[in-house]
Amino acid sequence: MAHSLPALDWSLDALAPVLSTEQLDFHYNKHHNTYIVNLNKLLDGTGLEGESLESLITNLAQVPEAKRTAVFNNAAQHFNHSFYWKSLSPKSAGPGPKTIAALTAGFGSVDDFKKQFSEKAVTVFGSGWAWLVKKADGSLAIQQTSNAGCPLTDGNVPLLTFDVWEHASSVDYRNLRAKYCEEIWKIVNWEHIESRV
Repeated sequence: MAHSLPALDWSLDALAPVLSTEQLDFHYNKHHNTYIVNLNKLLDGTGLEGESLESLITNLAQVPEAKRTAVFNNAAQHFNHSFYWKSLSPKSAGPGPKTIAALTAGFGSVDDFKKQFSEKAVTVFGSGWAWLVKKADGSLAIQQTSNAGCPLTDGNVPLLTFDVWEHASSVDYRNLRAKYCEEIWKIVNWEHIESRV
């Protein structure tokens, strides 16, 4: 079965003014969808059309060698973007009790975590992602990945991500990545984090 663009939990105008309809339309309908189209073309005829994104990302040995890099890049970007949409919500209610406890244990306080996470997001060199992840031992960490890098390859469970590729914010923020990272906290889906922490 071919991979497809996941339905969003909110409308394209729901995250304004932090992210405009134009920004989201460009990012979701055009940019994210291109990774899916490319992935389906790459998988066509390989027998891997029904493989999950997680399987394609973490078990590249099953992919024909000549296609491995391209399949990883497109599968990981599909996964990363799908997770990014889940990380956002027009009704950002603030962190729940499990999240507060985990962030306090890992980073000192919620505010300290936000400061550290924003710094990591702003300082990703070039294109990439900032992640809050849960490691195998249950501890939390902030992870930077470049390009299509994905925490699944390190065995980490993603809890939150900020997309800091230029296309994620250029319509609304131009080259002001720090401003984008400051504003996006207003629409973080803390309920999604609470359900995974």
